[in-house]
Amino acid sequence: MAYFTTRPENGRHFLQIPGPTNVPDRVLRALDNPTMDHRGPDFGILGKRVLEKVQPVFGTQGPVVIYPASGTGAWEAALVNTLSPGDTVLMCETGWFAHLWQEMAERLSLKPRLIETDWRRAADVPAIEEALRTDKAHEIKAVCVVHNETSTGCTSRVDEVRRAMDAAGHPALLLVDTISSLGSVEYKHDEWGVDVTVSGSQKGLMLPPGLSFNAVSEKALKASETAKLPRSFWDWKPMIASNATGYFPYTPATNMLYALDTALDMLAEEGLPNVYARHERHAEATRRAVRAWGLEVQCAEPRHFSPVLTAVRMPEGHSANALRATILERFDMSLGNGLGRLNDRVFRIGHLGAFNDLSLLGTLGGVEMGLRVAGVPHEDGGVKAAMDYLAGNA
Repeated sequence: MAYFTTRPENGRHFLQIPGPTNVPDRVLRALDNPTMDHRGPDFGILGKRVLEKVQPVFGTQGPVVIYPASGTGAWEAALVNTLSPGDTVLMCETGWFAHLWQEMAERLSLKPRLIETDWRRAADVPAIEEALRTDKAHEIKAVCVVHNETSTGCTSRVDEVRRAMDAAGHPALLLVDTISSLGSVEYKHDEWGVDVTVSGSQKGLMLPPGLSFNAVSEKALKASETAKLPRSFWDWKPMIASNATGYFPYTPATNMLYALDTALDMLAEEGLPNVYARHERHAEATRRAVRAWGLEVQCAEPRHFSPVLTAVRMPEGHSANALRATILERFDMSLGNGLGRLNDRVFRIGHLGAFNDLSLLGTLGGVEMGLRVAGVPHEDGGVKAAMDYLAGNA
């Protein structure tokens, strides 16, 4: 069956959205293994191996719970395992996904206290510290931060958030969304004192959508003993108990675990420091292209630049959606759309996961041609600027 029926099929489609990302052939081949008996002895071996191999990617020696769900499921798991109805949670609205997490908290009968931003910067660390210092009664039970805000291309400094919480002497839990950063940006769950790290399979882990994760601290496990939000499917306790022997309390996504096993091998073979450096390098090359075009990056604070995607602001009076449509039609490339208040104002270039120099140059070439065809005011030379940087920084 032809799945791509709205565009030509010559050559490969360039999927350059910030997730789901391109799945490497090696991972696709792992997915293609025969389905295993999830109660048989071989599955216990696979389960234990995957659960151990995933810990270094989170930077933890503690448990990592794996759900057959999207990252949204992992958001919910983090909240319902640690909190009770009416609890106050401090959230920083760094972009669309932080906003959606806030909406979920409200639907779960929590009380979000929101720190707003202009969607051009990462989490406001001084504002978080001030909110915690003034919370003398410790009504705030958790601080929720999106590590890499996929809608804006801004990466928050989780280590600084932890230092601010410690400086305020506040006992709140720290919950962090790494859905678009895990496996692409350096992350240290244990060292940074994170209590629950949330993630998903379809970005830096190079898998299709379908797995979500909670890395859990001892403090979070302790909080789960008294948390009163309803939970059944998302409950950590039966998951962690079954995981001790490599099994799951209900049917897991068996073939996705094959794929995860292979993806973790690929990350380990490259070496996580090399993976992170590769993403930083491609991000810098992309920003150099954007500047050469005379366009502006959505993230306004250089120390918050995202290594995994770049959101590009359109010139006034020009449509990002029209540009994306032109690029898809003419060059068979998908770029990320603007979300929420950024709808039609930015387009997003994903440069994460299974990605190399030629992938980036092809992507930037498609953007530069699209700008020309769509009549968007810009300067030539973006691809050359990126190529010069990559050639000089192999």
